[in-house]
Amino acid sequence: MQAQIENLVKLQSVDLERNRLTLALRALPSEIAQATAALTAAEKLSADTSDSLTREESLRTRLERDIAAHCQKIARFRTQLDSVKTPEQAAAIEHEIAFETAEAERMENEEFASLERSEAQEAALAAARANVELLAGALDKTRTRVETNVKELNGQLAALNLEHEALRPLIEADILSRYDRLSGSRGTGIARVENQQCTGCRMGVRPQVWNQLREGELLSCDSCGRLLYWDPAMAPAPKAPQPEHTPAARPRIPKSHTAGA
Repeated sequence: MQAQIENLVKLQSVDLERNRLTLALRALPSEIAQATAALTAAEKLSADTSDSLTREESLRTRLERDIAAHCQKIARFRTQLDSVKTPEQAAAIEHEIAFETAEAERMENEEFASLERSEAQEAALAAARANVELLAGALDKTRTRVETNVKELNGQLAALNLEHEALRPLIEADILSRYDRLSGSRGTGIARVENQQCTGCRMGVRPQVWNQLREGELLSCDSCGRLLYWDPAMAPAPKAPQPEHTPAARPRIPKSHTAGA
């Protein structure tokens, strides 16, 4: 039975490592996905900033055209002002000149605000493009690292699969079946007993079970159902014999001699 226990312990160790490597392999593509998503978001921000800058340039082009049109109207109204004959006509033209002048000033202020926005957007665009370049390089590095890790993990997993297949025929069919069922439901199928406790669920074992385990039997935990075993190597070392304590001999007191005795 000791050989069965040792092979089961080895098998579980191999299976746990196989599971760990499998999870690691599954997680690797997500690293590429995260790096790709970060690059895509940075590219979108760069594109949006570039579009905003283009819109501001188009806005200023339109404003410059409209300002020129207002200035032409002002010049035309001033020419008409020289030929008016009544105060009412002069007042109407003055009103038109004031309106066109106010509109031209408003558009000039809007053009100035657009220039300020463009300056900020140009700085933001430069930063966004630099970030795109940085994240593109990071994505390339991530792909290279993931590819290397996949090769390494697949190599380790292949070796563990061979060891897994070599160990299973060494274990009795009924024990192997119980182990497979428990591993599938609880993650592990066999557990060591320490200090009269199952290390799988930390529940205590009955004294009779404890004694049987110490005799090398393979039993089941009453609480979690895992196969239980006891490892003699985990037993505490026996205490060294202590020397017997002997009381110290009393010192002899010499008899006193009186004078003239």
